[in-house]
Amino acid sequence: MALLETFERQGNWLFKHRGGLPLAILVAGLAVHVHDRLRGLPTINTLEWVALAISLSGLCLRAYAVGHAPPNTSGRNTRRGQVADSLNTTGVYSVVRHPLYLGNFLAWLGVALLPCNPWFAALACLVFWLYYERVMFAEEQFLRGKFGESYASWAVRTPAFVPSPRLFVRPARKFSWRKVLRDEKNGLLALFLAFSAFDLAGWCAGGGAYSLFLAAATAASLLLYLVARHLKRKTRALEERQ
Repeated sequence: MALLETFERQGNWLFKHRGGLPLAILVAGLAVHVHDRLRGLPTINTLEWVALAISLSGLCLRAYAVGHAPPNTSGRNTRRGQVADSLNTTGVYSVVRHPLYLGNFLAWLGVALLPCNPWFAALACLVFWLYYERVMFAEEQFLRGKFGESYASWAVRTPAFVPSPRLFVRPARKFSWRKVLRDEKNGLLALFLAFSAFDLAGWCAGGGAYSLFLAAATAASLLLYLVARHLKRKTRALEERQ
C-alpha cells in the first residue's frame, strides 16, 4: 500500500480513537508526577499557573473557532467519519488550517508541564505531533476530495499548524455563545479535572498544598457542564440560530 493511502487509513483510525490520547497523557503524567514527588524532587509553584494559562489559551482558541463556525463544521465530526457542509476560510481559519487541533495541543501541553519533568513534556509533544499529523492528513484528504480547487487554493496560502496573523480575515458569521456552551463544555470540565487530579496526587505524595482555587474552579466547571447538558437535552436554548 502506498504511503498516501497508509497515512490516510492510519489517520482515519486515529481520528475515530482520538479521545484516548488525552487520557493516555493524563495517566502517564500522573505516574511521573507521583514518582517524582515521592523521590522528593521539587515542584515549581509558578509553573502550575503558567501551565493553566497555556491550557486555557487552547480552550479559548477552540471556543473562538467553534463560535464563529457554520453549522456542521469545526468539531462536528463523529466517530464514523468527517463532517463538513462548508469550508471554513475566515476568522481563525484564515490564519491556520487546524485551529482546533492547535487548541488541543495547547490544552494538553499545559497538562504535560504539570509533572515539572522536561523529558515527559518533550515526549508528550512528540507523541501528540505523531498522532495528530496522521489525523490532520486524513482530514485534509477528505476536504480536498469534497471541495476540490477551493480547498487547494486556501490550503496553499494558509499554514497548517503555526498561525500567520497577517493573513487574518474577519469571520463571516457572528460569534455564538450557544454553540460554544453546547460543544465545548466537556473540554473545560476535563481540563480542570486534570489539573485537580495532578494537584491532589502531588499533595498526597507530599509535593505541596492542595489548591482551593482549583477545587473551586473544578466545581464551577462541573456546574456549568451540568447546566449546559440539561439545556442541550431538555430545551432548545442552545440550538443554533441562523
